[in-house]
Amino acid sequence: MKHFFLLAFSLLIIGKIQAQQTQKPPLHGKNWMAVTGKPLAATAGAMIFQKGGNAVDAACAMLAATCTMWDVLSWGGETQALIYNPKTGKVIAINALGVAPTGATVDFFKGKGYNFPPEYGPLAAVTPGTPGGLCYILAEYGTLSLKEVLAPAMEMAAGYPIEAQTANSIENNKQRIKEWPYSKAVFLTHPGEKREAPEAGEIFVQKELLATLTKMVEAEQNALRNKKSRKEAIMAAYDRFYKGDIAKEFVRGCQEQGGLITLNDLAKWKPIEEEPLHVNYKGIEVYKLQSWTQGPMLLQSLNILENFDLKGMGYNSTRYIHTLYQTMNLTFADRDFYYGDPYFTPKTPITGLLSKAYAKERAKQINPDRNDPEAAPGDPYPYEGKTNPFAQLLQQRKSYTDTTNKKQGGFLPKHDAASLNATGLPVDLSSNGLQLLHADTENMLAVNSDSLYMDRLWRGTTSVEAADKDGWVISITPSGGWTPACIAGHTGVGMSQRLQSFVLDSALCPFNVIAPGKRPRVTLTPSLALKDGKPFLAFGVQGGDTQDQNLLQFFLNIAEFGMTVQQATEAANINTNQLWLSLGGTATKDRQPRPGNILLSKNTADSIRTSLKNMGYITTFGERTSGPINAILIDTKHGSLWGGSSNNGEDYGIGW
Repeated sequence: MKHFFLLAFSLLIIGKIQAQQTQKPPLHGKNWMAVTGKPLAATAGAMIFQKGGNAVDAACAMLAATCTMWDVLSWGGETQALIYNPKTGKVIAINALGVAPTGATVDFFKGKGYNFPPEYGPLAAVTPGTPGGLCYILAEYGTLSLKEVLAPAMEMAAGYPIEAQTANSIENNKQRIKEWPYSKAVFLTHPGEKREAPEAGEIFVQKELLATLTKMVEAEQNALRNKKSRKEAIMAAYDRFYKGDIAKEFVRGCQEQGGLITLNDLAKWKPIEEEPLHVNYKGIEVYKLQSWTQGPMLLQSLNILENFDLKGMGYNSTRYIHTLYQTMNLTFADRDFYYGDPYFTPKTPITGLLSKAYAKERAKQINPDRNDPEAAPGDPYPYEGKTNPFAQLLQQRKSYTDTTNKKQGGFLPKHDAASLNATGLPVDLSSNGLQLLHADTENMLAVNSDSLYMDRLWRGTTSVEAADKDGWVISITPSGGWTPACIAGHTGVGMSQRLQSFVLDSALCPFNVIAPGKRPRVTLTPSLALKDGKPFLAFGVQGGDTQDQNLLQFFLNIAEFGMTVQQATEAANINTNQLWLSLGGTATKDRQPRPGNILLSKNTADSIRTSLKNMGYITTFGERTSGPINAILIDTKHGSLWGGSSNNGEDYGIGW
């Protein structure tokens, strides 16, 4: 009888969830769907679809547009993608992340007093990956020319009405921007005035970026006139960026401002097409990129969570929140120690990490009644038939983690949201602007809506999702070169800041120690899922270390609780800060885990708040508990597409 009432209660809760009204309407389309971080960029995708392009063409146009709009990224950043190819029935992974330049060594940065590579400026840059990634993806899997696909971005570079988010971010960061002459010339359109950044709605012109994009298109068109194939012509544009006059100016401008990138670094770099990683969760195949991203953390989490009755616990119940949090503690601990560039040694023990048997053992380590502040990396090596070569290093690593919570408070990660004002309280975004939330008392005080919190909340990346009636589906999570970006010479291209995601001490992660030519382990993490061998979901989000936390919950909202894709993007999430930060701060203390620190929705019931505090959690509450999630669900039953775009941020979609 007890089980009957529990089942009835669970069904009642699920029924309420399924009937819940969303703040934004779901998107529907029969022929195509385009979703990304800016309304104008989504329109760029729609324009390409209307030209007859496929989902890959449209995604490349959206990528180019978001870079041109400085949607917390630019052309000098990095691109990573998952593509479902209906011709082969397979998912393809694209690794277009830049590498550490010549001279970027542990000794170099430690000699400058850093514990991590710097957060801003030319010394934070890896080689640009987005131009090469876009060209490769378009050449291999698109149908249109580079000229056609870049047309919306080029029109925008010639002048587009800048939106408040970017304009205010420029103003808030103008002191740092003034350190770099080429950035100052582009961004500060009203030098010497009280507001030096563009105003919202002002036509923002980027002549030098337009010249760079024009040169790439010229290279393509010249190749076509010389009877080169479509692919060869697009790659001629690629060569002009990485080996021609664009490369020379990029390197000159980088080095003039103190950067390390060389012409040889650009010429040697290339995007890589890889096999993605995947696990099966209750009949759904979920795909992520390899261990140079944090993506496998979501796959590990699904493997652990399979051992629990999540639906029976109920959406965002105390037991559900606790199980999620403890699972993420374990998988983030593994991420923090074992993930890194698979093309360098040591190589991540990914087979062991994704083993179902390993997940079952990790699930047994979860205390059902208390948070474990000592949650640590596991030992996946026996699940590969090997002995862990880093057992001693794991012991040494414990000294780096402060589990006392004395310095932590209830703060959000610096790169996601936390921006302290004079009161020392964390700020949080609400529907009325920005407000302060005390971690314990939840006292709220109004603050200026131009606070750096907004900038940091949206900083880091965007997401691009596209699908079409022919079965092409693509998920891209590009990033790098966000404001304040250091622009490389007269290229108009902002350099990446991704070097900060390396470590300089092997005790933190022996797999992610900086070295020239190596890729840092990044937070960027596009996602695809297949059901019954067919595309089911494409989904992505921005938000640094919170990305796979939010995507995990988005996926479970659909797979376990039957939400629509729009409901799942808007649903309240939790965030754990019991992890090593991947971005922000050059001192070890800036990156340390905050054990038990949890962000919850402000609508969380008092009984759940009390229960979690009694279980050892330090609670912070906010209106928004996720970066803007973008997603497309492929409805095979009805032959249609569902689009979802979170009610947090400026993300937007169009379907037809």
